[in-house]
Amino acid sequence: MSVTTPKLLLGRWIARQAAPDAAQWLEDHAAAIGEDRPDATIDHDLAMILARMPRRFGRDDLFLDAVDLAEADAACPGWSPAGLSLDGAARIYVLLALPAEGFAARFRRLRQGADLGELVALFRGLPLYPDPHGLEAEAAEGLRTNMRAIFEAIAHNSPYPAPIFDQHRWNHMVLKALFVGSALAPIQGLEARANKELAVILRDYVRERRAAGRPLPPDLWRCLEPHAAAAGALDELAAARLAAIPAPAPSIEEPTA
Repeated sequence: MSVTTPKLLLGRWIARQAAPDAAQWLEDHAAAIGEDRPDATIDHDLAMILARMPRRFGRDDLFLDAVDLAEADAACPGWSPAGLSLDGAARIYVLLALPAEGFAARFRRLRQGADLGELVALFRGLPLYPDPHGLEAEAAEGLRTNMRAIFEAIAHNSPYPAPIFDQHRWNHMVLKALFVGSALAPIQGLEARANKELAVILRDYVRERRAAGRPLPPDLWRCLEPHAAAAGALDELAAARLAAIPAPAPSIEEPTA
């Protein structure tokens, strides 16, 4: 299996699924958007191209098999394109054709005028773009939303947050997952980025939930365990571990004769 770039992989997957004229349209416009032109011209053309993606490609999921997913991980370790829509993949493909210089500023302008579908695609591409540290403030803006689709585009199944976010931002992301009802397990680096400050916050969270008689998320213990002792949270860790045990299936009574 040869290693290639995320852009080439996306182009291949899109061409495999899209109508030939749509795939050619994408190739032509991606090539044009990468040309050396004034920023205002690029921004205008880019906005028009991205807005046309749903009509050109539809919103069906991108068809991917195990080989495709393995190639994605080889091209960008930790990158998972599973769940991408066809139009979302096409949007990311065009963004990867942009010049690296000034990418973060252009991303910011796009985000400010994007609709929900565009925002999800923009943030799903975070691990693939140039200047990852320059995009941290944009990722932080995305994390402020209460919309799960946008939050999960940043936080779930992405190798971007763990090496880029500082401790404060990482902890904020974990807490936001709890707030919006999003699973913790798909966050990459959950155990590696665990820290005492987060464990103290989660200890208090567990206490509040238990006092209110509310259930605990089944994957919470993974963030709490590495620093539970230092945070004085061993009892809370035990409760969180108990919450991770699946409830037994209800028994089926035999019908009476």
